[in-house]
Amino acid sequence: MVGASPRVGYTAGHVVTIEGRAHGKCMLNALGLLKQRRFLPLFTTQFLGAFNDNLFKTSMILFATYQIFNDERQEGFFNALVAGLFVLPFFLFSALAGQLADTTDKTRIIRVVKLAEIVIVLVGCIGLWLGTQGAVVAPLALMLLAVIGLAFHSTFFGPIKYAILPQHLEDEDVLAGTGMVEAGTYLSILLGTIVAGIIYQDARLVAALTLSVAVIGYLAARQIPPAPRLGPPLKLDWNPFTASWRLIAATMHIRRLFLAICAISFFWTIGSVLIIAFPPLVKNVLTAQATVASLVLGVFSIGVAIGSVVINLLLRGNISARYSPISVVAMAGAVIALWLSVRLWTPAPAGRLYGVLEFVAQPQSVPVILSLLAVAIFGGMFVVPLYAFLTTTVTKDQTARTVAANNVVNSGAMTIASVSVAAMMAAGVTAMQLLIVVAGMCLVAAWIAQRLHRACDGPLPC
Repeated sequence: MVGASPRVGYTAGHVVTIEGRAHGKCMLNALGLLKQRRFLPLFTTQFLGAFNDNLFKTSMILFATYQIFNDERQEGFFNALVAGLFVLPFFLFSALAGQLADTTDKTRIIRVVKLAEIVIVLVGCIGLWLGTQGAVVAPLALMLLAVIGLAFHSTFFGPIKYAILPQHLEDEDVLAGTGMVEAGTYLSILLGTIVAGIIYQDARLVAALTLSVAVIGYLAARQIPPAPRLGPPLKLDWNPFTASWRLIAATMHIRRLFLAICAISFFWTIGSVLIIAFPPLVKNVLTAQATVASLVLGVFSIGVAIGSVVINLLLRGNISARYSPISVVAMAGAVIALWLSVRLWTPAPAGRLYGVLEFVAQPQSVPVILSLLAVAIFGGMFVVPLYAFLTTTVTKDQTARTVAANNVVNSGAMTIASVSVAAMMAAGVTAMQLLIVVAGMCLVAAWIAQRLHRACDGPLPC
C-alpha cells in the first residue's frame, strides 16, 4: 500500500507504529473511489449481495406475516427465529472465515462464496414457490434452509469486505471506503426491502430476480483485484468453538478493540430488535399492508446510509470515536420520539389495512417517518467509525481475524437478543414495548462508546 498515515496497530499487547499521514487531507469526495478498479468491483459485489440477501429475507418474512400467520405472537416468533438462524453461522464460523481470509487470497474466497450464492437462492425460491401452491411446512423449511445458507455466505464474505480495504486503498481513504461500503450496504437493503414489498407474492419474479442478481454478483467478483496473504501462513483451527475462543482472546484483551467490539455489538443487537419488531408493529399497530412494512425497513436503511456519509464529512477522513457517544444518545431520543408518534396513530377501520398512499396521507405519518429516519441516521453515525477503527488498529495481516472476532461477538449478542425477543413476545410483550427496551439499550451503548473515546489517548485522534 502506498500513501501513509500514522495509526497504531496493536498486536500481542504491544504497539506497532505505522508511519506517516498526509495531515489535513480528507476524503470528502468518497464517490471518487467508485471510479477505481481497486474499489468499484468490491463495492458492486457487496451491494448486489446485500440486495439479494434482503430481497429474499424480506420476501419470506412478508409472505409468512401476511399469507401464513394471522397472530402477532406467531409473527414475532417467526421473525425472531429467522433472525436467530441468520446470525448462528456468524457465531460458529466467523473464526474460521477470518483465518481463511488472512491466510488465503481474499478475492479467491469472494468468488467461491458468490458462486455458492446462486445455489442458495435457488433453494429459497423453490420454497417460496411451494408456498404459493398452498403448502406450509415444506416451504417454510426450504426458506429457512436458504436463510441459513445466506448466513454462511455472509459469514465468509463479511470479514473480507472490510479487511480488504486497507489492502487495496490508500491509508487516508480507508474511512471513506468503509463509509461507502456501509452506505452502499444500506442503500441495497433499501432497494431489496422495497422491491420485496412489491413482488413478494410473485414467486417466479422473486426467483428470476434473485438468481439474476446472484449471477451478476459473481461476475462482478471476478473483477476484484487480487488480495494475497500478507503475513505468515496460519495453521487453521477447524474446531468452531476453540477457534472462536482463541480468536476472541487474541483480540479482546486490547482495550480499544474490546470497547469498539462491545459498542458495535450493542448497535447490531439494537438493530436486530428493531428489525424483529417492525413487521408486527406495522401490521398490528400502524394497521398497514406489507408494502408499508417494506417502506419502513427501507426508510431505516436509507437513514443508516445517510449517517454513514454524514459522519465521514464530520470527521474529515480521520478515524475517531468522538461523535459516537452523542450519536447513540440522539438515537435513543429518536426511538422515544418514534414510540410517541406510534402511540398517537389512528388505526385503520376494522378489517382494513392502510396501503402506502393511505399511510403517508395520515397526519401522524410524517412524525413516524421522520423519527424512524432519525433513529437510522444517528445509528449510522455511531457505527461507521467503529468499523474503520477495527481495520486500522491492527496490522494489515490481522484485519480479517479482527473483523471476524467482532462478528463472533456481534452474532452472539444478536442471537441472545433474538431468543430474548422471541421469549418476550411469546410472554405477551408487544412491539411497542420493545421500542422502550431499545431506547434503554442505546444508553448502554453510549456509555461504552464514551469509554472508548476516553481510551483513545494515543496517536489516533479519538
